[in-house]
Amino acid sequence: MGLLSSRVSITRYKVEGKLSAPVIETVSGALKKNAIIEIDEDVSERSVGWTSFGNPFKPDFDGSSFSIGDHFIFSMRIDKKTISSKLIKKYCAIEMEKELSEKGQVYLSKNEKKLIKERVAKVLGLRIPATPNIYDLIWNYEESSLWFFSNLKSPNEELETLFSKSFKLTLIRLFPYTFGELMAGLSPTERDALSQLSPTKFAG
Repeated sequence: MGLLSSRVSITRYKVEGKLSAPVIETVSGALKKNAIIEIDEDVSERSVGWTSFGNPFKPDFDGSSFSIGDHFIFSMRIDKKTISSKLIKKYCAIEMEKELSEKGQVYLSKNEKKLIKERVAKVLGLRIPATPNIYDLIWNYEESSLWFFSNLKSPNEELETLFSKSFKLTLIRLFPYTFGELMAGLSPTERDALSQLSPTKFAG
């Protein structure tokens, strides 16, 4: 989901912790270290990392290219290869027939079949390009807030893990309860009252 899309979904986070100074250089270093790794010519099935907002297929974090005013703007990219099970089955059958012919056998052992399947999956993994999914984010460092442009479970979980790994900071997802607890400036009495609230069921 992109920042400039006509329809967007947003998940809000509070960022806990502070970066070491100079902040821009620290962020730049973390982004470079955890940038997306291309897997089109690799057997890996999946890759997750940071990329540039303006040019997601050629990450560039030099200088302050990701900084606009008080905000850091960049993207998380998830590349994934999906190989059809029918495709694997097809090429396994071809390879098994070839091996039986070469060895003059009638049957293949369980281990031989396993090795052929692994070999086929590896070859197909090198041939099939990865499908990229790009998710933009805006991080206001001074206000310790972050907007992530997706509310899907898997990308949000990937963001929380990658963010913690990269910056050694914690993301706390904001929903009504956590927003009230962390952002609304409640008094101790009001916090106690908030903790006692229970969900209300609405009947249609």
